[in-house]
Amino acid sequence: MEWVLNTNVTNADLDCVQLAASVAAFSLGLPSVDILTTSRGSPAIAFGRHVAMYLCHVGLGMSLSKIANALQRDRSTVAYGCHTIEDRREDPEFDEWIDQVEQGLRGLLPLHCETAA
Repeated sequence: MEWVLNTNVTNADLDCVQLAASVAAFSLGLPSVDILTTSRGSPAIAFGRHVAMYLCHVGLGMSLSKIANALQRDRSTVAYGCHTIEDRREDPEFDEWIDQVEQGLRGLLPLHCETAA
């Protein structure tokens, strides 16, 4: 599976999505290339993609539209993924885990990701 480059997004947006996907993949023990692929993949891969979408939106401040364009998905799909993760934050263990992942991402945040949002 290969990630297909979308030419309608900026390099900074692509960098931010790749960073969030890499952090999500590392945190879940998944290959980041599978999170970035245009196919749905297994439930574990779909969950990893939802985490990456959430990290882009909440951790990096990217708009849902920018995330959707970078991942070649519909904006409603990104919204669904973010809501799925937000709903799981009701579980204290998951909330702590995603908070730590988000903090880790922010620690890696290059300056141009802040301006890409």
